[in-house]
Amino acid sequence: MREGKLTAAQAEELKALASRDLGTLAISILMSFGAIAVAAGILALNPSFATGAAIGVGLVLIGLAASFGVGERWSLLGTAGTVIGALLLGGGMIGVLDGAFPGFLFTALLLLVLAVVIRSSFLMALVPLALAAALGSSTGYFHATYMLIVSEPTITIAFFAVLALAGYLVSTRIESAYEGLAIVFARMSLLLVNFGFWIGSLWGDYPGESWAVGGMDSWTAREAWEKSVLHVPDWIFVLSWATLAIGVGIWAARANRRWVVTAAASSAAINFYTQWFERLGAEPWAIILAGLTVVAVAVGLWRYNTIRAGYYPSPAARA
Repeated sequence: MREGKLTAAQAEELKALASRDLGTLAISILMSFGAIAVAAGILALNPSFATGAAIGVGLVLIGLAASFGVGERWSLLGTAGTVIGALLLGGGMIGVLDGAFPGFLFTALLLLVLAVVIRSSFLMALVPLALAAALGSSTGYFHATYMLIVSEPTITIAFFAVLALAGYLVSTRIESAYEGLAIVFARMSLLLVNFGFWIGSLWGDYPGESWAVGGMDSWTAREAWEKSVLHVPDWIFVLSWATLAIGVGIWAARANRRWVVTAAASSAAINFYTQWFERLGAEPWAIILAGLTVVAVAVGLWRYNTIRAGYYPSPAARA
């Protein structure tokens, strides 16, 4: 408004719209965490997997009925019921099928359908995670240690790169009411692509190893298999990750996709730091140089964002 690009009335209208959207976002976040807590609590009571799935079916049906048959004032409660039911049904079916591929595939399809029906970005964000679990990816935790597991880095990269591209292309061809869902799907897929590169950059990969050696009961058999198949060395992942991060970042900058620019810069920084400390260790001089690199990246991102936004904030605002 100070720059003369908005009138006072326009500025107030935009503030009101932003405030409404922020309130909706806060409510959605609370609802999502609440739904996760309820579903986790029910599963913690140790019902059979079939019972958990049956409860999930009931909650999904009740939630959909409340969302579309009772009225707008109950729509949020209906959405919460649907989300809780979807988590219970998906988790129950994964348990019934002993954590096998069909269970995760069913859950991914269930979440995809319900996400579209109730327009839930939260459920849509879980779809790529369910597909990643089907490929053997997971997370873990024990005391003061967090784990990221990607069993098939090469396959994960290729699979989710295709899904990220598909999600983006779909978002450009559908109505605005569903565009955000496609973008969420594409973004989560892109994050999983980076996870695949991250793990592959540390150990390399034998594509298909997690399935091929599953029934082998000796290291001798496993070593013999590894000698007979393709091995993708870690440096291939390092260079490919860096090249794609730069290339995708340049495309995103030209297409005005700020989230992708930030994600590309972040993944490039993770790659840089990972390889830096893996090879140089946490020496004081290495930490100083790494810190200076981060400052340079931050300045570059700030310059990009301010140029794209069309303004330069004051020194007080920057501080």
